Amino acid sequence: MDEINRMLARQRQADLVREAQRSQLAHAARAAARLGLPRELWLVVLGIFLNYVGYGAVLPFEVIYLHDGRGFSLGVAGLVVGLITGVAVVTAPLAGPLIDRFGARAVAAGAGVVLAAGYTGLAFVYSPAQAFVAAAIAGAGNGALNPSQSTLVATLAPAQLRHRANAVSRVAANVGVGIGGGVGGLVAAYGLTGFVALFLANGVTYLIYVCVLIAVVREDARPEPITGGYRLVVRDRAFVQLALTNVAMIAVGWGVFTWLVPPYAKDEVGISAQLIGLLMLANAATVVVAQVPIAVFAEGRRRAVMMALAAWMFVAACLLVLAAGTGTDLAIPALFVAAVLVGAGECFHTTVLMPLAADLAPAGLRGRYMASMGLSWWIGLAIASAFGAQLLSVSPTAAFLAAAVVALVAGVSALTLERRLPDACRLTPRPHRSPDK
Repeated sequence: MDEINRMLARQRQADLVREAQRSQLAHAARAAARLGLPRELWLVVLGIFLNYVGYGAVLPFEVIYLHDGRGFSLGVAGLVVGLITGVAVVTAPLAGPLIDRFGARAVAAGAGVVLAAGYTGLAFVYSPAQAFVAAAIAGAGNGALNPSQSTLVATLAPAQLRHRANAVSRVAANVGVGIGGGVGGLVAAYGLTGFVALFLANGVTYLIYVCVLIAVVREDARPEPITGGYRLVVRDRAFVQLALTNVAMIAVGWGVFTWLVPPYAKDEVGISAQLIGLLMLANAATVVVAQVPIAVFAEGRRRAVMMALAAWMFVAACLLVLAAGTGTDLAIPALFVAAVLVGAGECFHTTVLMPLAADLAPAGLRGRYMASMGLSWWIGLAIASAFGAQLLSVSPTAAFLAAAVVALVAGVSALTLERRLPDACRLTPRPHRSPDK
């Protein structure tokens, strides 16, 4: 009887997740029709969605596949997966000059082919050496895809609509990851055969994305090259401060919620793995539902204030998570409110970040600017996963208080950034025409 009850509970959990995913997709589709973005961009966003369905299907199972399916030790499996990120950190800055020289479409298409090769290779690894080679290939593609995709979205959208284009692409990615994760969980139940199918499917979705780029995106506009390269980027004080602020925001927002909250909630608060999964779902659902409305809300408002608001939402979330560990009866509601606050903070931050980076960048250096901003994301995540996890193991209280202080300082940095910004970059633009037309 207990086994039947557990089976029914798992089924109810799966039904809740599927219903939430359907609701997210429907909401995103309704919001999409009102944004006034060009058709070419919408087709690219569709490609991004399909791409992230494949990526989301393998993301939770990379270590499990290598350990259970291929018999690697957990340590080796973790190193293989970590190599993907490590190589991406190295290749992201290298992608910037390529984008500026050959165009974002060409680099994104090439990165998609490299990623397809890497993940297809991972489907057929039989030794750690083979896995490390395939992971390095996938990491190289990953490092080039993110900045080229960001540059492409910024290029395809009119300047006054970049924040909307960024919001839509982010919603597409989040919905894709959510649906992919649900499908991946079903397919992974078939063991090694299922894992191989997932990695092959991920490779196929990358190739579909490449086909979309080639078929629907016009030839890249290639502005006159600017001599100086990254030296000019690091001399742009406003951009450097924006990138450093982003390192802190990513570490205390995305990083803390991804790597510190789950073990803390399990060990200190004592909630189940199922509830932790629902916390993650609440965060993702907040992004899907709120990203586009927040992008529209930000129009005509100060970008620095929007970023500071995001930082202070992260402060409140860290304090709520810390309070949940004190044994209060409101521990679980506090965690869910924190998850929603982090999701809303992410929306405010990303509404500003990449569009502002694109606006600050000279056309001939936009690839380098976007690659540098992408690198700041990787650095923030690395800091959270390495130093945050170590501090959590020593003192959970110190870990979340430190995160709250860093978020508070990031908010102040965002406000002081405003005086460095050109007047034309201080506000999120209002569209020149009604989004209904």
